[in-house]
Amino acid sequence: MTIASNIQQITQKIVTAATVAGRDPSSVRLVAVSKTRPADDVLAAYHAGQIICGENYVQELVAKAAGIDEPVEWHFIGHLQSNKVRQIAGIVSTIHSVDRLSLAEEISRQYGKIDKICTVLIQVNLAGEATKSGTTDQGALELVRAVARLPHLAIRGLMTMPPLYDDPEGVRPYFAALRELSLRIDREQIPGVGMQELSMGMSGDFEVAIQEGATLVRVGTAIFGER
Repeated sequence: MTIASNIQQITQKIVTAATVAGRDPSSVRLVAVSKTRPADDVLAAYHAGQIICGENYVQELVAKAAGIDEPVEWHFIGHLQSNKVRQIAGIVSTIHSVDRLSLAEEISRQYGKIDKICTVLIQVNLAGEATKSGTTDQGALELVRAVARLPHLAIRGLMTMPPLYDDPEGVRPYFAALRELSLRIDREQIPGVGMQELSMGMSGDFEVAIQEGATLVRVGTAIFGER
């Protein structure tokens, strides 16, 4: 199987899952998670029509982006240290993993220097797993209110990484909980805040995530193969 054929298969699964859920398939976007993959794989995905690529590591993203001339839309999806934000400012259009105010402040500061707005998603650790980043369900609204005051950020939704289950149905409650949290925050009508995006679902469970409202699904292995 080639990267192009894998993308075609996943795209068809996205369309099917969205249609079954009564959703417009165009409301779901695929993020190709290209961590540890060479730039040639990103180019193969791009030439197969895949525009958005997600990276987990700053150093890898910067090196890869420097070697690719095509207008790939880079998303940062991993844990981000404040002292590394400067390196990706202007390269990345969307950061999925904003989990604390100090990080948001640094993103706003660095994007302010280049007079740009960065789209951000607030990462929520719904299961309270110690090994994963993210604010709590209870802390999310307070964090959104604080981040919304920063001038060079646009909050456009939430992201989560649920616990790993062999059965995709095991993660459904977490996806549903993120959607409910998104609706609660949206009802607050905080100025400048949109809840259009739900970043959730990976190679093994993206169809369930779509059924529960995902708008961004982060798929790596099913596109690029095992790492």
